[in-house]
Amino acid sequence: MTAAEPLGAPAPVAVLDSITKLRPANRGAAVVAGSHGGVYCGWLAAECGVRVVVLNDAGVGLDDAGIACLAPLDRIGMAAATVDCFSARIGDGQDMVRRGRISHVNAMAAALGCAAGEDLASCLGLLRQARMPIGSLSAIAESRLVLTECIGANVRVVGLDSVSLIEEQDRRCIVVTGSHGGLLGGLWASAVRQPCLAAVFNDAGGGADGAGYSRLPALDAMGIAGLTVAHTSARIGDARSTWATGVVSAVNDRARRTGACPGMTLQSAVDCIAARTYFS
Repeated sequence: MTAAEPLGAPAPVAVLDSITKLRPANRGAAVVAGSHGGVYCGWLAAECGVRVVVLNDAGVGLDDAGIACLAPLDRIGMAAATVDCFSARIGDGQDMVRRGRISHVNAMAAALGCAAGEDLASCLGLLRQARMPIGSLSAIAESRLVLTECIGANVRVVGLDSVSLIEEQDRRCIVVTGSHGGLLGGLWASAVRQPCLAAVFNDAGGGADGAGYSRLPALDAMGIAGLTVAHTSARIGDARSTWATGVVSAVNDRARRTGACPGMTLQSAVDCIAARTYFS
């Protein structure tokens, strides 16, 4: 790896509820974002050209997916860290700055003196001294795909690696996402942008204040069945994994009335929702 070039002044700090909110003005910043620490979120940080990124570890989860960005960012010389999901709410950048406790760091962040167990607020001063990364990561495209067709109920099950990919065509679908189940900044309006039949998220370990489940009551208010799968059962950020191996960890009232319940495989829970739709 080529040595990263130093910058003279400490990096400015940008605090976001989602890494998808990065803008060109954030280039060179030390970014704290409420998103999970998966590979796609790391790629977005690299693509924008930020200097440092801190994300939520989402309980780490299956195959360490919640911290999977750390190693590839090391390879391009970007300091990166995650905060413990139980120390601050996922989806809430300001809460991460206020209460976040570092859970994992890559080598670039460790070299600056940042270590697991420390408060993020204390570490930010060190992280702001990071050098700009050199190089780029291979492009990663989040995917959308049809997972299955529930023929009798005429319901399509769509997989989206991120709920941000939802479109108007998904309005009557069951949407299986790789996203975390936390509201962005606690805002109910961030639960989902389209009135789909049902929406599935990763519980991101539940975490502080049960943030990983916080979309569920908001979805109830919208008349949408909402479910989360256990972070240990499926890779966060990966809709295919959610569908293939996800085990339901929580449901909202609307989903519960269809017969879906915690402990079911996601595919069995989806069958319940589709059947209820068919007989409604």
